Amino acid sequence: MQPIVGIIMGSKSDLAVMQEAEKMLQFFEIPYEITIVSAHRTPDRMRTYATDAKDRGLKVIIAGAGGAAHLPGMVAAYTVLPVIGVPVKSSNSIDGWDSVLSILQMPGGVPVATVALNGAKNAGILAAQIIGTTNEVVSAKLSEYKKQLENDVLKQV
Repeated sequence: MQPIVGIIMGSKSDLAVMQEAEKMLQFFEIPYEITIVSAHRTPDRMRTYATDAKDRGLKVIIAGAGGAAHLPGMVAAYTVLPVIGVPVKSSNSIDGWDSVLSILQMPGGVPVATVALNGAKNAGILAAQIIGTTNEVVSAKLSEYKKQLENDVLKQV
């Protein structure tokens, strides 16, 4: 099936975190693609990915990055699609705060929806919620998922 969500990351070291978004998209049966697109090491690839994404059928982009974490914001600058940023705590990170602030503190006019540090699971769910606004099958699966979350809590009482 044609991917409708793109999962990108700055480097292969981000893959373990970003696979949590992949798992959620698989759970909701949403077609996706996953690749490495570095804002600093492959800026032309990043620009092309962002500018061509809508024409290729993508509806949402999930972008994970650590350290300076410019990938989500730069992709958002080049596309009209919603971008969900995942700050990744990387080996060159200042306890993850540099990544969080780089993605969270976007200038007016260039929004990036930002999830928690290493919060790729929530990025996958948020992408599903965005897709679910126009896809009743995904919306129904989200309702079932939310009900299961509730049931899991109630079993703990």
